[in-house]
Amino acid sequence: MVEQRLVVNETGVARWWSRGREEVRWDALSRVEIVTTDDGPFAEDFFWLLVGDDGGGVCVGGADAVAVSLLRILGERLPGLDHAAVIAACGSCTPARFLVW
Repeated sequence: MVEQRLVVNETGVARWWSRGREEVRWDALSRVEIVTTDDGPFAEDFFWLLVGDDGGGVCVGGADAVAVSLLRILGERLPGLDHAAVIAACGSCTPARFLVW
């Protein structure tokens, strides 16, 4: 099991884990994607990718996203968030990428 810590605050999103740290500032966010895999239901199969304008960013697993209410926060912070694409990603059981913002 990989130990990790996720922080979502007024500045942005940061995740610390055993291999290092990832972060993206809200003012540098350039796109948000959801990546799905066919690894479920007994393994994580839904990931949020928050990508900064420098190409770096944060990958947040679906369970962690639920724990911090990431969808609600993104909806409040990102006008034009594509909720239809989020719903399509939630129904995906195959490897796919969904651009949601």
